[in-house]
Amino acid sequence: MQSVPRSFPVALARPFARALPALLLTASLGAQQLTGYMAPNAAAQRAAEAAAIARPDSARARSLARVLAERPHIAGTSAQARTRDLVIDALREAGLQTEVREYQIWLPHTIEYGVWRIAPNPKELDLREGPIPEDPTSVAYPEYPTVNGYSGTGDATGEVVYVNYGLIEDYAQLDSMGVSVRGKVAVARYGRSFRGIKAREAEKHGAIALLMYSDPADDGYVQGDVYPEGPYRNERGVQRGSVMNGAGDPSTPGYPSKAGAPRIPLSEMPVPRIPVLPLSYGNAIELLKDVRGTNIPRGWQGGLAFRYHVGPGPVRARVMVKSDSATAAMKPIWDTFGIIRGTDFPDELVLIGGHRDAWSPGAGDNVSGTVSVVEAARAVAAQVKAGWRPRRTLVFATWDAEEWGLIGSSEYVEDDSLRLARGAVAYLNQDGAAGGASFGGGGTPTLRPVLRDVTREVPDPSGDGSVYDVWRQRSRVADGSEPAMGDPGGGSDFAGFYNHLGIPHSDWGFGGGGGVYHSNYDSYTWMERFGDPGYRYHAAAARIGAAMMMRLANADVLPYDYVEFARTMRTYLAPIDRNLAAKGWPGSSAPLAAAVDRMERAASTFATARDDALTRGLSRAQQVATNRELLQVERAMTRPEGLRSRPWYRNLIYVADVDNGYSNMVFPSVNEAIRYGDAELFTQELADLVARFDAATAAIERARVAVSAR
Repeated sequence: MQSVPRSFPVALARPFARALPALLLTASLGAQQLTGYMAPNAAAQRAAEAAAIARPDSARARSLARVLAERPHIAGTSAQARTRDLVIDALREAGLQTEVREYQIWLPHTIEYGVWRIAPNPKELDLREGPIPEDPTSVAYPEYPTVNGYSGTGDATGEVVYVNYGLIEDYAQLDSMGVSVRGKVAVARYGRSFRGIKAREAEKHGAIALLMYSDPADDGYVQGDVYPEGPYRNERGVQRGSVMNGAGDPSTPGYPSKAGAPRIPLSEMPVPRIPVLPLSYGNAIELLKDVRGTNIPRGWQGGLAFRYHVGPGPVRARVMVKSDSATAAMKPIWDTFGIIRGTDFPDELVLIGGHRDAWSPGAGDNVSGTVSVVEAARAVAAQVKAGWRPRRTLVFATWDAEEWGLIGSSEYVEDDSLRLARGAVAYLNQDGAAGGASFGGGGTPTLRPVLRDVTREVPDPSGDGSVYDVWRQRSRVADGSEPAMGDPGGGSDFAGFYNHLGIPHSDWGFGGGGGVYHSNYDSYTWMERFGDPGYRYHAAAARIGAAMMMRLANADVLPYDYVEFARTMRTYLAPIDRNLAAKGWPGSSAPLAAAVDRMERAASTFATARDDALTRGLSRAQQVATNRELLQVERAMTRPEGLRSRPWYRNLIYVADVDNGYSNMVFPSVNEAIRYGDAELFTQELADLVARFDAATAAIERARVAVSAR
């Protein structure tokens, strides 16, 4: 067993050292129950995973994080090219084969911008966050402009209207009050939906510009002490971010953005046409404090120290944005890969990835995820040097331009779609892997049992048992229940793999309170003081990643759990019936419920047959045939033409809500038909979804036949 990482404080090192042997003993005793493994292979696998779990080093994680977060590194800049080289060097040093892929992206950068209060009392707002003496990064390097990626360009002046969070329902409320944003400058607070949806709705309702600010009620002084005294957003802090609605280069929808690729015109791209800029709440005060007009509805009051009003006016504002779209719109981005080729099934891929770009130094978002991926790669590569061999090919990726619209990962998925659709076993995502002590996990129900089992093996940095133990304690779940896990709606790099191709995915991380998201203060200093001072949670995320990669790499039968999948699907049926009743429509979810029942029965029968076959022993031919069918189960629940609202999104189980962007929508083809009041389409979509569940069930049944063959 490797020694305890040097950077662990003594008080935590001792419980860690005590916990690891105990956990390894538990793992040894449970080796026979390792899902998807024949017993002799299970014992060796548990031992190899335990050795890899001990390898990630918090001191090494801190060292890599420091250099990656040394300065802001925005996609399309030389600083981002530097992170490419740092990661490739680290992967090569660990002994992995490496690859870099370059894509040419339509990625205009803002080159001039400003906001002015025109009346009353004209004033140009200082939009910079500015340096903080206690944070050396903010002093040593220029901050990236406080802008929104893919903003429209223009120069607009009009009365200010406060639109709350800028949600669809907020504009409906304004309409009921007789307040219009047409020809006005809309001011919205961040939160409750993706900023691109806010921009879409402002433009749709006729606003000539949109300003978005982080209200202190949401992530500022109302929540806690502000930076640098505390982790929350101070009055100068700004949330940058993209306002493009979609995934991938907007100029090459559905195909990779390589040099010479055909490009669609700007008029067809899913980006705003109006100028959009983010503000600090210090600057929002200058626009909102003198707004009068209509009183705000209940729930619209934020945390600033005055009574909010809707307007319009009498405050007038000017918003100006200019970009380099006419001179340098196309920019290169780079995805990096560390690869360990599989011995038995090299065309089957297990991938883990995290985005490498940021809007700032990005210590939390997403240097922490990048460090987790690299440390997991180091741990697995060390096991290979020690004699362990992955049967499937392992890919450790870092993505570029995620912050602009999941671009690097989407371009890779479009570039390698045939290979991934044929052989990708799973994609594991690391986005915001460490920024606190509270563990959370999510992904497709198929892989949730694997993640839970792996977290039982990994010591929690608190010293209070395994990550799983502490997760359960903090979740306060009842005996016999499991901690809740998040659904894969969208908003991170798993979208191309899961939402586009139907590849099972899992993600996890350690979080906590804070308000430096997409701010220049998401820095190494913030992480050292508030997020993960000892970098112990960075290392813990990597331990989980290493074990997950190894578990999926060497399983005799892929350890997907379609019993849990079906039972999870059943929990989504009641809302369909409630929504049908609310509309007074005939019909119900009963046909889908019956299809889910058929899937659960087939999955349960398969699980029994699999475990019996693993006890007897499986030939290579049986493994190949069984796993070939299992890879088709979730692919069967996608459709090539995609959703009617968004053809690129093919998965019919989960997707990000088209009218929110952050929240998850289950059974989107069915539920969008209900939302938009099309009863005939609902009937068609329900029948289509039932047929796809039955196709998935047929793949499970074929897997049972294959695994049971003598």
